[in-house]
Amino acid sequence: MENNKTGKLDKFFAGKGFYIVLALCVLVIGVSAYSLASHESPGTVDIDPGITLDNTRPAPTDSPAAPETNDVPPKTVSADDSDIVAAGTWSEDDVWEEPTSWIWPVMGDVERGYTMEALAYDVTMADWRTHDGVDILAQQGEVVCAAADGEVESIEQDDLYGTTVVISHGNGIKTVYSNLADTPTVAVGDKVKSGAVIGSVGKTAICEIGQGSHIHFAMSKDGQSIDPMNYLPA
Repeated sequence: MENNKTGKLDKFFAGKGFYIVLALCVLVIGVSAYSLASHESPGTVDIDPGITLDNTRPAPTDSPAAPETNDVPPKTVSADDSDIVAAGTWSEDDVWEEPTSWIWPVMGDVERGYTMEALAYDVTMADWRTHDGVDILAQQGEVVCAAADGEVESIEQDDLYGTTVVISHGNGIKTVYSNLADTPTVAVGDKVKSGAVIGSVGKTAICEIGQGSHIHFAMSKDGQSIDPMNYLPA
């Protein structure tokens, strides 16, 4: 039986079988060669001579644009803003006009009235004389107020009327507050509003010390004495 199989193989290789086996061998060799070529080491890469492998990125030539912000620029103060004057204050160049209304410097009864044409008896001096203002009764220490808007013109210690404050109200009108306490609450040059405290009732007027506690209030226009009762409200 074995000899029969061997004979058949010899006939196969002697005929077309030889060429079939040869073709198979060539095919196997070709496949092997292709497989080797396609499985090259992954570390090898074909590099274009014109390409560099440097991983550093060149710096951009143009600087990036600054991000936009919604910040509002701070307000700048113009020269005109400095000319704004706070309410209740005056500038040096204010021009005073004659007040249209007046208030009493203190609230009280008039003990002695204004008289410049007729003589009146003076209990302190024990004689007859004129009186250029009104004496308004008020307790010692009671506050005394400006009768209208104005500017403190002078503060003095009068020999007869004691501590005296003079306020200019414009248009030649001035008010005089005498028999005040030693130290007023204002200074020369102060600009005061109607009703502003300028001092308190004192006992400094030696020419009227025989009367009750009071404030001596006088007024003048263009240097001439005028009756305060023509200005003070009834």
